[in-house]
Amino acid sequence: MKNNGASTVRQYPCERCPLQNYPHFQQHEKDEVEFLSGFKMGELVADVGTTVLGEGRSSAHLFTVLSGWAFRYKTLEDGRRQILNYVLPGDLIGLQGSLMKEMQHSVEALSPLVMCMFQRDKLPALFQSYPTIAYDITWLASREEQMLDEILLSVGRRSALERAAYLFAFIYQRAKSVGMVKNNTLMVPLRQQHVADTLGLSIVHTNKTLKKLAAKGALRWLDRGCEVIDHQILLDIAKWQGLPPAPRPYI
Repeated sequence: MKNNGASTVRQYPCERCPLQNYPHFQQHEKDEVEFLSGFKMGELVADVGTTVLGEGRSSAHLFTVLSGWAFRYKTLEDGRRQILNYVLPGDLIGLQGSLMKEMQHSVEALSPLVMCMFQRDKLPALFQSYPTIAYDITWLASREEQMLDEILLSVGRRSALERAAYLFAFIYQRAKSVGMVKNNTLMVPLRQQHVADTLGLSIVHTNKTLKKLAAKGALRWLDRGCEVIDHQILLDIAKWQGLPPAPRPYI
């Protein structure tokens, strides 16, 4: 992790985790909360642009996002970047670096970010003594794979307009489940370059595509990012049914 832009604090006891206020998340048993409280080292606070985890580096910690936005990405030797997915509250990051000894992608803060930090060396005790939490971690890893499947399908088979609509509908639905949508609108701290790097389009093609979505009344671009204003239009353009409403675990 780049040292600049990150600091460690402890403000949120597991017993009063802000994520438990969202009905989308499954609740933990009392003994599980006690274990997670000992598993947790504190919170890491990162500024915009901080590389939380770097490709090719080992990770001594796991993180659960409490608030803010981040994105996962890979780069080619010439600096070209592919954004793989976006990270929102409740998401687990660093598991790959903990289990495979080094990260195969990087994670960068897209907004001010607060994350719970867990000790990697306590993972064996977790899997041995708390199989329900171990299952939750497996579920989260499987869910990430499922999301990557959908994104790959979108990039490979949808038109530029459809894939852009899918991206913002997908982000909207995930953000709504953690209380980020206000008055049916969502402010996403993305620049057009982020969108281009996600969709595999040139910046010029991306700009033209986003103008079409704006003309249809689905979103609008502001100085600080993009505002999703009509989620249903995005679903219709993408020909996508949306995410299933099933509850999900977190640690």
